[in-house]
Amino acid sequence: MADSHRSGQKEKLGICVSSRRHLHHLIGITEAARRAGKEVVIFLTHKGVLLTQEPGFKKIAGNARYALCYAGWKANGLEGKSVPGMDETVLPPSCATRR
Repeated sequence: MADSHRSGQKEKLGICVSSRRHLHHLIGITEAARRAGKEVVIFLTHKGVLLTQEPGFKKIAGNARYALCYAGWKANGLEGKSVPGMDETVLPPSCATRR
């Protein structure tokens, strides 16, 4: 593992979410990691994409980068819906990313 402090890069925390449960834990982990100076990257897939439609997801939008699996988005009937922090609705090819 490279020493990110010497290279000037932030340490990253990557989280893969495939469940629509425990949004409050995801928010808490994201906020704690940001307070610790970590960059947070979240990948939402399968049922995890449904979290984007919860009011609390807005707390993540400003604290993390995230990507959405388009196959999960489409399979869960979310085509045409918007996501907090993204300027457009989710479109193919396979994923949409918020930076």
